[in-house]
Amino acid sequence: MSKVIVTDITRADAATIARLGEHGTATVHEAMGRTGLVGAGIRPIQDGSRLAGSAVTVLSWPGDNLMIHAAVEQCQAGDVLVVTTTSPSLDGAFGELFATALQHRGVQALVTTGGVRDVVDLRAMGFSVWSAAVNAQGTVKATAGSVNVPIVVGGAIVHPGDVIVADDDGVLCVPREAAEAALVASDERVAKEAGSRAAYQGGELSLDRNKLRDVLADLGVRYVRADEYEAGHGQS
Repeated sequence: MSKVIVTDITRADAATIARLGEHGTATVHEAMGRTGLVGAGIRPIQDGSRLAGSAVTVLSWPGDNLMIHAAVEQCQAGDVLVVTTTSPSLDGAFGELFATALQHRGVQALVTTGGVRDVVDLRAMGFSVWSAAVNAQGTVKATAGSVNVPIVVGGAIVHPGDVIVADDDGVLCVPREAAEAALVASDERVAKEAGSRAAYQGGELSLDRNKLRDVLADLGVRYVRADEYEAGHGQS
């Protein structure tokens, strides 16, 4: 693989990033046509954190955190550090000292396909983490990798400067070039959901609001009385 540190990545508009973070992963994911999720294998170590930031990417060798050290210098305020390895590794490559250095630079969070440790300290200092594991096993600093190159994180390809949206529901990658369009679509979805919420609060059924009765009928679903079902007449 290449051994390179890219120093001048382009980031999306800060206001757009912040608004996407307010919407959260589920809303933006649906608005984007159900694309961009990294998958259920990467989970938060904390509760109640919702954010978005520009991705600074790291490609490391398994069991080695050298390139995370190199990546800290490339991070800016508002960024999210996104780390993966050339082959699967759940070693605890990140802990409280890394988080301290990143917080000093204004970095919001870590997303990693690997493991983290010092989770009590990470929670206490308010540094958000989404990881594939919690693991006290440490790493070495011996093998070169890359910073700010495209990487694969679960089910998503993350380019440096893409927008990472993360909350209790998981992690989503919004391509930088699509960030503004994703925000427009998310705003529209929120407005639509507000209308549905008001309707449900007024007693309307989702079956009717979403016109699902015809869908049930087309699929052959029938309504039968309980006594008919119990008598064996409710099944065809």
